[in-house]
Amino acid sequence: MKSPSVAFLLVLAIVLSSILVDPTSAESDYCSKNCKMRCAAAGVMDRCLKYCGICCAKCKCVPSGTYGNKHQCPCYRDMRSSKGKPKCP
Repeated sequence: MKSPSVAFLLVLAIVLSSILVDPTSAESDYCSKNCKMRCAAAGVMDRCLKYCGICCAKCKCVPSGTYGNKHQCPCYRDMRSSKGKPKCP
């Protein structure tokens, strides 16, 4: 009698956690917030936000500040465009 109630509670916990926590929106909020800060001083804001968003989604981090500090996120630092130039702003 004890095991069916434990199994039910476990299934209920899994269902509730999947409903209440949406990892993609949390990542998206993180990227949009940090990319807005990163691109605040950019000359071409929409391009900066686009590439920062791509890099953040892949690397799951954005360096602090509006320029430099790429050592904080090696994946972000090392991404290259097809022409071999740094991809991430």
